[in-house]
Amino acid sequence: MLIPIILSGGAGTRLWPLSWGDHPKQFLPLISNKTMIQETLLRLKGLELGAPVISCGEGHRFMVAQQIGEVSDVKPAIILEPMAKNTAPAIAAACCAAMKQDKDAVVVVLPSDHVIADVEAFQKAVKAAAANAEKGYLVTFGIVPTFPATGYGYVKASGDESDGAYRLEKFVEKPCLEKAQEYLASGEYSWNSGMFVFKAATFLEELKLYNPEMAELSIEAFEKASIDTDFIRLNTEAFGKIKGDSIDYAVMEKTRKGRVVKLNAGWDDVGSWSALYDISKKDENQNVIKGYDVITLDTTSSYIRGGKRTIATIGLDDVVIVDSDDALLVAAKGKIQDVKKIAEQIKSRG
Repeated sequence: MLIPIILSGGAGTRLWPLSWGDHPKQFLPLISNKTMIQETLLRLKGLELGAPVISCGEGHRFMVAQQIGEVSDVKPAIILEPMAKNTAPAIAAACCAAMKQDKDAVVVVLPSDHVIADVEAFQKAVKAAAANAEKGYLVTFGIVPTFPATGYGYVKASGDESDGAYRLEKFVEKPCLEKAQEYLASGEYSWNSGMFVFKAATFLEELKLYNPEMAELSIEAFEKASIDTDFIRLNTEAFGKIKGDSIDYAVMEKTRKGRVVKLNAGWDDVGSWSALYDISKKDENQNVIKGYDVITLDTTSSYIRGGKRTIATIGLDDVVIVDSDDALLVAAKGKIQDVKKIAEQIKSRG
């Protein structure tokens, strides 16, 4: 049985002022009329799935329950993390929940805030990864790069393709432009997607091998969890003792069972407003217009998202304008990566 594990703990501050605090980007309809967490589950539709396992923070539990309930008739297992400990402990606890459904469960681990345009290609890659997972491999998806990106980590695959997968040779941190160009030209490197497929039991075995303390405490936090109506509340004492780490560092960079399935399906992590501009449909002036009443005159190559009031622009080029209930962002598109600094300043003010 294939069980989706959806990680929904991110803050998404690079999409301020819409993604912020109690409403991070995974709960927003940024691409379609469905929210990003809903799209994450819906793109698996048609595969033979068990009940999804969602890992999130306390403050988002009701949003998760409502939004998943709107697109699925199957009741999810919603795990509440007492505090953020990065992806490895969250996935370990979710694997425990998956094995309650099926001790031989194969899980597909997905961030809740990515865009994938070609669902058919994605599902084909999931099936190939699941077949490798059944053989005991830990599979990650390597996104086939389309340009020399310096904002993504990379994975290097080696050897010949076997059953749709390559041997995972190594992970590489975000490179400089020169290195990124080398990676693109070599054809051996892919962007690190943060998506994985493996048997839940195999992952826990590997975690016990390479980080036994984290494995023990993650399992204990699940086994001592309290059931709060529709939620699984992990044990705070056990989970709090964990030294948090990512799945990459805790397991995937160390395991000898790693495999890479290359994915070319229009993937984007939607990490900024400029990224949203790039993947959205443009009008005749190369503008992306979203939301409520927007009027543009002599405005080109811009992303404008209206809120509850009219927005009017005159003589602008290459800007981002985003209106929310309590804040307005106006920025040059080329500087939009600095929006995270604005969010940090606001947070520091309390």
